[in-house]
Amino acid sequence: MIDVKKIREDFPMYKNFHPKNGYPLTYLDNAATTFKPWEVIKAEEAYYTSFTANSHRGDYELAHDVDVMFENARETTRKFINAKLPSEICFTSGASMSLNLIAYGLAHILKPGDEIILSEAEHASNVLPWFGIAKNTGAIIKYAPLDPNKGIVTPENLLKVINSKTKIVALAEVTNLKKLKDLKANVLGGLNDSKTLAKIAHQYNALFVVDGAQSVPHVKIDVQDMDCDFLAFSGHKLCGPTGIGVMYGKYELLKDMPPLLSGGGMNTRFDTCGDILLQKPPLKFEAGTQNIAGVLGLEAAIKYIEKIGIDNIQEHEHKLHEFAISELSKLDNVTIYNPYASTGIITFNINGVFAQDAATYLGSKGVFVRSGQHCAKILMDFLKTSATIRASTYFYNDEEDIKRLVGACKNGGNFLDAYFI
Repeated sequence: MIDVKKIREDFPMYKNFHPKNGYPLTYLDNAATTFKPWEVIKAEEAYYTSFTANSHRGDYELAHDVDVMFENARETTRKFINAKLPSEICFTSGASMSLNLIAYGLAHILKPGDEIILSEAEHASNVLPWFGIAKNTGAIIKYAPLDPNKGIVTPENLLKVINSKTKIVALAEVTNLKKLKDLKANVLGGLNDSKTLAKIAHQYNALFVVDGAQSVPHVKIDVQDMDCDFLAFSGHKLCGPTGIGVMYGKYELLKDMPPLLSGGGMNTRFDTCGDILLQKPPLKFEAGTQNIAGVLGLEAAIKYIEKIGIDNIQEHEHKLHEFAISELSKLDNVTIYNPYASTGIITFNINGVFAQDAATYLGSKGVFVRSGQHCAKILMDFLKTSATIRASTYFYNDEEDIKRLVGACKNGGNFLDAYFI
């Protein structure tokens, strides 16, 4: 059981930000980014005020201490997703950078006519890098069809498109707008599906890449059990700092991958002939000075999430989602696109009102949601709409937040009023 009132004391945003017109802060844009607890803020502050030094550079006491803390954070992250080795955890600037590193690093296995499988539900960060790699290598992009009732790639649908030419399958673990019809029988959402999808990919000797940006903060991830080859996620979506993320990869694959970035720290030597001897993973993927404060903040966020309990978070979000769907379904002016979502994402529209206009109105009432295409432009065709409103919860949200969302939708009146307040 999560005590939301007590938890909110850990988040200074609830004390320091006050929406205009006196409305209470109702933050429902957690799929975009999350609030940061004091533990994370203090971890970053401590680096800048008490032990500032570069990592993996100096031979003095302070630098050594930072090295130890940096690698301890890597070990904490390894345990969090149950990677086999700390060297399989590469720190990046976020999930987008991680997915770009993976795509670039796998270009060498592709030749003209090889196939990369995506889905129409993917975020731009798991589409555009593959577009570029396909263009440069002559590979072909194919799309696994989405199940019209569930909005996910089922094993049956992956089998419709995968073949001996498939070299890479890259899919989101939880999409921006994911649906899951039989939620009570499969509380972990897409986890079991991903394990099956990975097995299918491997049966065809293809690599399985997981965009975990929307899943890692909300459900338990075990990369060894899932048997994915790569996983990408961001720190800022799980109460960590912005500008920090993780690329997980099986060590044997990382060894053969070329790095996207070059610079200090990722090589052991180079000479005037242009010969470069690279570091072993993960250091060969961590060129230049790293976001040390971000790494330490990410570790603090992971420990905070583990203290709350990822299972507790998932159960709490599930209850909020069910409550939100129950209440929104009572409104005649609302269309809901994902009534069976596996996380706290609620995607809907106010009938006859452009999504951005509706979101602006909700914001004028202190209810902060996302509107637009959510960086998943291809998916809008699947939903047969140009844009949607996305409300997304986290463990510091409660039923009162949902009631304010529903009340604002119900009592909207003239949505254009928001522009003239």
